[in-house]
Amino acid sequence: MTDRRPEPARVHFVTLGCPKNRVDSELMLGQLQDRAMTFTMDADEADVIVVNTCGFIEDAKKESIDVILEMARHRTEGNAKRLIVTGCLVQRYADALAEEIPEIDALLGNGEYGTVADVAASAVDELRAEGRLIQVADPTFIHQATNPRVNTFKPHSAYVKVSEGCDQKCTFCIIPALRGLQRSRPVEDIVREAEALAARGVVELNLIAQDLTGYGTDLDGKVRLADLCEALDPIDGLRWIRLHYAYPRPFPKRLLEVIGANKVLPYIDMPLQHISDPVLKRMQRGRPRKFVEKLLNDLFTNVDDLTLRSSFIVGFPGETDADFAELCAFVEATDFAHVGVFKFSREEGTPSYDLDDQIPQAVIDARHDHLMQLLKEKSHAKMATFLDRRIEVLVDGVSEETELLLAGRHAGQAPEIDGTTYINDGSARAGDLVEVEITETFDYDIVGHITRVIAEAPERPDHARLEAPSVAAPVTAGRRALRVIQS
Repeated sequence: MTDRRPEPARVHFVTLGCPKNRVDSELMLGQLQDRAMTFTMDADEADVIVVNTCGFIEDAKKESIDVILEMARHRTEGNAKRLIVTGCLVQRYADALAEEIPEIDALLGNGEYGTVADVAASAVDELRAEGRLIQVADPTFIHQATNPRVNTFKPHSAYVKVSEGCDQKCTFCIIPALRGLQRSRPVEDIVREAEALAARGVVELNLIAQDLTGYGTDLDGKVRLADLCEALDPIDGLRWIRLHYAYPRPFPKRLLEVIGANKVLPYIDMPLQHISDPVLKRMQRGRPRKFVEKLLNDLFTNVDDLTLRSSFIVGFPGETDADFAELCAFVEATDFAHVGVFKFSREEGTPSYDLDDQIPQAVIDARHDHLMQLLKEKSHAKMATFLDRRIEVLVDGVSEETELLLAGRHAGQAPEIDGTTYINDGSARAGDLVEVEITETFDYDIVGHITRVIAEAPERPDHARLEAPSVAAPVTAGRRALRVIQS
């Protein structure tokens, strides 16, 4: 008699929110893969559905609820045998979700994603009988290089989360409540993870944290971001190291020297949120305009060819017309390469929820539209400076807009948020570093042709050479209307 083993469970995984959430999902996928589970892009085929939610602002919460309800339909009408919901929305509203959406079989908070494989492998009646429907506690978990991980991003690019949580007290932000206080990973552990990623063909590391410039302040000794960057730089195979979410703290001289040196790109993603002192004070950002201006001057003075990205909030409680005008003037006068704009979201559980002088939504919308139009014009002018230049570009693959183009990014374009360099003539593989001569520019993107290959991507079985046929007409079809996102 043949011993027939059950087929491995098929998992459909949905990730919402920021790159930090993506890393959490990749770690959960690694656990599931270690348990011999397989993955499917089709929810109709799944035995298990996992939704990793975002609960940062109102729009993100609504999107998460919509996706959960859509996946709940597969749980009740399709083949799915269990529905697991994880992430920030669960951390905030686990009891309400359990009550309002009974199709959910298990809710795992931000500190519990290390248990997702056990939950996925358990029978539904066991989950409920053992009281494991809801697992939410104060987040203390932080992953290690030895944890299995499935890279869901581009094969040649990856996000590396260097710390969890945040110690800042910004009045608009729920993150410390959702993810706990800052917990930095040891330098040696991050290096081991980066080495493993490089061995698999990753050439671009995107370092992320809620407060990247605060990295190491909670560790024993005097380990700081500069030490981490210097430790990552010698790793074979890596070409670009990018820095995201650098809270505006003092930048020591060593850090200024590291940025733009060797593999650490002259790229800083620094959310400033506002520039008017009264608004910064109500936000509890901790440092006034004078400090911000000196910090930016130090960066532009000490880092050659700096690309500076930032984000701002409009409509914060008490923001006057004069405060907003000051913000617009500051943004217009500062050499930002990329800027994202948030509309203030009044979130329960944050101090700003109870502040006086809440701004009417119509005023918030108008200020947002005004600033975005200003930024669009500023970006158009910035892109025009690339015309006729030859720049280094990391090839990402065939464009999502059309198979006639390849898509890539230069050092000043971070993945997913900063626009694209389109290639309309030449051949390359995803992960190749090529020289591109720019022939057209638009509001947020640029277009050109390959003049030479600088460095080829690491050999992998899935790497086929991609061809971009010569395009004589201007590249205008299928363009994205907006490439500035709120981050």
